[in-house]
Amino acid sequence: MQYTTELEATIADVAQPGRGILAADESNPTIAKRFKAIEVESSEDNRRAWRSLLVTAAGLGEYVSGIILFEETLQQQTDAGESIAGSAWRQKIVPGIKVDKGIVALALSEGDTVTQGLDGLAERLRGYREQGARFAKWREVYAVDAHAPTRHGIEVSAEMLARYAAVCQAEGVVPIVEPEVLMDGSHDIERHAEVTEAVQHAVFHALQRHHVVLELIILKPNMVLPGQDRRRAEPDEVAEETLKVLRRTVPPSVPSINFLSGGQDPEEATANLQAINEQAANAPWALSISYGRALQQPALKAWPGEPFNLDAAQDALVKRARLNHLAMRGDYRAELEQD
Repeated sequence: MQYTTELEATIADVAQPGRGILAADESNPTIAKRFKAIEVESSEDNRRAWRSLLVTAAGLGEYVSGIILFEETLQQQTDAGESIAGSAWRQKIVPGIKVDKGIVALALSEGDTVTQGLDGLAERLRGYREQGARFAKWREVYAVDAHAPTRHGIEVSAEMLARYAAVCQAEGVVPIVEPEVLMDGSHDIERHAEVTEAVQHAVFHALQRHHVVLELIILKPNMVLPGQDRRRAEPDEVAEETLKVLRRTVPPSVPSINFLSGGQDPEEATANLQAINEQAANAPWALSISYGRALQQPALKAWPGEPFNLDAAQDALVKRARLNHLAMRGDYRAELEQD
């Protein structure tokens, strides 16, 4: 493969023990919802100011090794006139890019969705590389009910993830493979585990068919959780069910598993990560994070668009990143939230 050395260097920089990935790749409609909650207009400059705040937070690079950016952000600059991607790399935070174009209903398959964006992907990746992106992210989404996802839906989405990953590696960009089984709904934790296991089996079979080198990907899965309309599961139960699925489905050649937070609140996501790492003795993969809202939410609340709140917002972000760093090592305790 032409770009093996570059891909290996990116994996070495991103998949580091104790450091995770910050997902800051919200589409404009999604970030508009986040900003609305803090009464901030979702203008281009406000989005630039927010993402500039993230990458310029002093000390963030101690705990974060990569940041997923939205396409708009790759073209933006910090207040100091440096590209946002360049400012991230100043702290040895590798810039990455969301490349999918969102989900649509899968035709003739009720309850299933599929993600768009393969057309022109190779050409877009070349442009993103020139702007500093070294890894990419593609998300497939699986809703859970009594009849969904179907076997057909699972296989179609796995095929899309594998085709995306193959194009990325051919263009020298490390693919983050994100199959997200949603926690929305009333399903129990056993049903979530059943669907997650089926999804991940299909994904890795598809990756193999498309000759994707597993040592040069990052997996971004959901934790196994009951639906949001059910009781909240204890961290030890989440860890047990999550690790059971991972051990059955994820080859040891995958270097890093970076969990998405998937609607968990920040403290819950950190506590569950702690429990997973406590139970994962001799796991073959790093067990890390690629959190979006679970890292950003405290900082958003501290900021609400006011420049004079910059320091407080950055402190909140770095604190959240540090607590997740401790959870990756199995050293997090709930009382540390009060420090």
